Amino acid sequence: MTDYVIIEGLELETVIGVYDWEREIHQRLVLDLEMVWDNRAAADSDDVGLALDYGAVSERVMAFASVNQPALLETLAEGLAAELIQVFGMAGLQLTLRKPGAVTAAAAVGVRLQRGQFR
Repeated sequence: MTDYVIIEGLELETVIGVYDWEREIHQRLVLDLEMVWDNRAAADSDDVGLALDYGAVSERVMAFASVNQPALLETLAEGLAAELIQVFGMAGLQLTLRKPGAVTAAAAVGVRLQRGQFR
């Protein structure tokens, strides 16, 4: 059995982009996470201390994005995935990072990656 904890539509503001003008502004990014986490111990005990703290994960994501301001979404996604797996000890994750408005004719562009033991 594989359990997941999810965070959908987490909005971040950071400096990201390859063009000079993009390095001078903050842009909105939207992140979705599916994190592999065995929920049985928390469910059996009803103990929040045994659950994956999605509030803490969200705060870590936002802090990481504000400090690390790469040119590429790929670089930010890869760094975030490594950070979250290491800090929270999750077995794996799927991370989707979108940049709304980057292409006029599209709602968003982005990247999706899977790291660790996912599915």
